[in-house]
Amino acid sequence: MMCPELLGGFHTPREPAEIIKGTGIDVINGNARVIERSGKDVTDIYIDGAYKALNIAKEIKATVIVLKESSPSCGSEHIYNGAFSGVKIAGEGVTAALLRKHGFTVMSESQFVAKMY
Repeated sequence: MMCPELLGGFHTPREPAEIIKGTGIDVINGNARVIERSGKDVTDIYIDGAYKALNIAKEIKATVIVLKESSPSCGSEHIYNGAFSGVKIAGEGVTAALLRKHGFTVMSESQFVAKMY
């Protein structure tokens, strides 16, 4: 198991962050940012963690990657809407988007459990 946010340099606990004006692929393409509730831009940390996770996935030849839903890194179906209001929207986080872009199968923990049973 790994956490892209920790790989990028965050510690736990950490301040909540959300993708502003887009989804994970927009962050990767430079069209959206990841911002902490306090207003600090942490986009580069999320991108760095995503690329480190991608490199690990390639190295271990992962076939399926299970990610934590709703996270600005790992959301594979839903992320928070960027208003820090608790509202979720359809979309994926930075790491999920990067992994999919590189051909990996990505799913949430609930999707994984559903496939197992």
